[in-house]
Amino acid sequence: MPIYYPDILTQKHQPRTFTYGHKDMVLYALGIGMARDPMDGRELPFVYGKDIKVLPTAVAVLASAKGGSPEPAPNQKPGLRISHLNWLMLVHGEQKVELHKPLPSFGTFTATSRTIGAYDKGKDKGAVVVDETVWIDEAGEKIATLTGSNFARADGGFDGPSEGAPKPHLVPTRKPDLVIPLDTRPDQALLYRLNGDLNPLHSDPGVAKRAGFPRPILHGQCTFGITCWAVLQAFCNYDPTKILSHQARFSAPVFPGDTITVDLWQDRNVISFEARVVERGATVIKNGKTVLRA
Repeated sequence: MPIYYPDILTQKHQPRTFTYGHKDMVLYALGIGMARDPMDGRELPFVYGKDIKVLPTAVAVLASAKGGSPEPAPNQKPGLRISHLNWLMLVHGEQKVELHKPLPSFGTFTATSRTIGAYDKGKDKGAVVVDETVWIDEAGEKIATLTGSNFARADGGFDGPSEGAPKPHLVPTRKPDLVIPLDTRPDQALLYRLNGDLNPLHSDPGVAKRAGFPRPILHGQCTFGITCWAVLQAFCNYDPTKILSHQARFSAPVFPGDTITVDLWQDRNVISFEARVVERGATVIKNGKTVLRA
């Protein structure tokens, strides 16, 4: 079904209340590839122990995993045309997570989502849709704000604006201060999908080919988590509470089994990053930015 503009900007979504616990945190850390060495005392606390450490980027998947994808609310404005995207042709464009306080390892939360932008690239070029999700805990305090864009490859041509999307962060032009290679496993998408993203694009070869890929691709959110892992080990001494926000633009797919090389630059409390798959000469993450707590 098409995008209806400007109706999509006032379309309400059902709030999702969900609960997660230590098991979800462990599964997320394993899903992005952490703790392969059980003797590594820096990464073991993310998968074992009473007080599990939480990678900040887990916030980007927990609400959808435990509460379902946002659905249109029933109490829409009379006459509002409801937009639905073609999920088979949808790929993640950008993601930002901002933690207003460190993410706890368990709890019950309510997530409220809304569309804050829709940009028409043309009937045969698709559309960019920007959504915002806010997490509130049981005490009514704001925990996190997530801003993400999706490239809807089959949903262009709705006569919306083509310009005005947020400008990407520019990484430094100097040589990276640090380069970290992190390999992925051939079965990593099959493990990561247990975090809640069951899109067959990441598991079914037939679906992947129909979507234009030679084989299933790794979840963009998994690659996003891997870049946060790189920042965590390089600049935070594995203390996730030091990360205030983490954002990136997805520029090319990663195939399970690829090695992701993360280039990092530090300017005071701002870490810039990009990620490459050297074997294929592909830059898979661009315009990355992490802000560390003062």
